Amino acid sequence: MKCYIADVRRSTKGPSVIISRTHPGLVKRLFELEVPEVYDGIVEMKEIAREPGHRTKMAVASRDSHVDPVGACVGPRGSRVRMVVSELNNEKIDILAWSEDPAEFVKNAMSPAKAKKVIIHQEERTALVIVPDDQLSLAIGKEGQNVRLAARLTGWRIDIKSESQFRAEEEERLKSLAEEGGPYCQAIKRDGQRCQNRAVGGSNYCGIPSHQKQAQG
Repeated sequence: MKCYIADVRRSTKGPSVIISRTHPGLVKRLFELEVPEVYDGIVEMKEIAREPGHRTKMAVASRDSHVDPVGACVGPRGSRVRMVVSELNNEKIDILAWSEDPAEFVKNAMSPAKAKKVIIHQEERTALVIVPDDQLSLAIGKEGQNVRLAARLTGWRIDIKSESQFRAEEEERLKSLAEEGGPYCQAIKRDGQRCQNRAVGGSNYCGIPSHQKQAQG
């Protein structure tokens, strides 16, 4: 049985070696045994979030543009990851690409669910993830496991909404703004939020040039 040496301590009875089968480091070391690119440092394991015995999410990156980090860890027909899964008694492992872009990283971390959009709120350090209606339960996971691991992996507090729920809330918000003296601009900003400026010239958009381009396109 393979174990991870978590610590070595000196005591009055002599040195003690603390070993673990639940430490995230065990996953990393097992992949080093199975994946030459990880052992050689070409593929780097950036982050690991684990619920031992159930599921692990790990984000990987490549130092070589010619090497696919996810593919290298999965191996031909899944042979490499299958060996690690077997060693961990069939613990599920999600391997995903790490990204410096928070929105992209959170989107990847939601695997196996396919997020349609991720809206990042830097100040609150929260991420709103919009998913197709039929993937809401998949994104959340059994007893919230998928979103919980994704949050631990990325370091962002994640809120999930279905497309229909998000659309309904946006329509309600616009309706409320209109009642306050709208109409308001309907352009979508880079952070995924709708512009809160008033529309001009009898259109549905404000005077910002990029928002006017949205009206034309």
